[in-house]
Amino acid sequence: MSIRVFKYLSPISIFLTAWVALTFHGWVTWLPMIYVWLLIPLLELMVHPNNKNMEAAEEEISKRNKWYDYLLYIIVPLQYAALIYFIFSMQEAELLGWERAGRIGSMGLLCGTFGINVAHELGHRVNRFEQFLAKALLATSLYMHFFIEHNKGHHKNVATHEDPSSARLNEPVYLFYCRTIFFSYVSAWKIANEDCRKKGYPAFSLGNEMIEVHLWQLLLILTILILFGGFVTCCFLAAAFIGIILLETVNYIEHYGLVRKLSTSGSYERTMPIHSWNSSHPIGRVMLFELSRHSDHHYLASKKYQLLKHHSDAPQLPTGYPGSMVLSLVPPIWFYVMNKRIKYYERDN
Repeated sequence: MSIRVFKYLSPISIFLTAWVALTFHGWVTWLPMIYVWLLIPLLELMVHPNNKNMEAAEEEISKRNKWYDYLLYIIVPLQYAALIYFIFSMQEAELLGWERAGRIGSMGLLCGTFGINVAHELGHRVNRFEQFLAKALLATSLYMHFFIEHNKGHHKNVATHEDPSSARLNEPVYLFYCRTIFFSYVSAWKIANEDCRKKGYPAFSLGNEMIEVHLWQLLLILTILILFGGFVTCCFLAAAFIGIILLETVNYIEHYGLVRKLSTSGSYERTMPIHSWNSSHPIGRVMLFELSRHSDHHYLASKKYQLLKHHSDAPQLPTGYPGSMVLSLVPPIWFYVMNKRIKYYERDN
């Protein structure tokens, strides 16, 4: 395993802090949140962005190195091990309310960073095994329809008002949550129903992918409910919801206020690097498997995370993804910072 691969083991540090939170009592039940939302953003303010891209020879070596894939596969059993441990840990009678909240937040953080983020990467692969792993990870946040809508909806409609996952100028993140969660779900149904019709199946059948994912998620919920009761099930639902909110916060900062132009023929211009916000802050990059090099991902969605490049014309966030997510939760400050950047990039393009 080369040193380039080794750096992508760093996301496991989030898993380890969550394991500590699920094991001990007191303030450490909040350790993952302190680590991700305070320590990492502070470090990224002190570390300069790294815009360097790999040379062609380095890229070819990385493309052939299967360890980049193995690291993603490892996340799946780790995520389910954490989920099982979380479920058992929530049965401890001596836990105080704020300690339970800390553990729920810790599991929710894993749902967003381990679950949905890695599922996003694997969900773009053509290999059926990798797609299965993506769906398995999404199940831990009860958000399996993301696989359908993201691949067949978001990537087609990104940076337009037809895309529920693209935040509009001056749209507060809290209103965005309501819009994107509801309309992404509706969009997934429309896509799945249309796929059924193309294959000659009735929309209401097991051939409908949306019905399939609902059955899997229902099975997971019922299993937890039967084995562990209503309270633990509610804790799991709360953690899953946190994972969903983390995903949608990432969606919010990735395309906020960026719009593709509509041609006179009625079609949108091609998705280009200027239609996604990026961050080259190295800590957030490796922690999220290069998700913050988002322009290159939209430019070529099939490109694996280790090969994603920095584009000089891509708009840049003021800090890394973790810090930008925190910033977005205070809309007046977010608008003040980001709207000036949008005007700057619009002027140059």
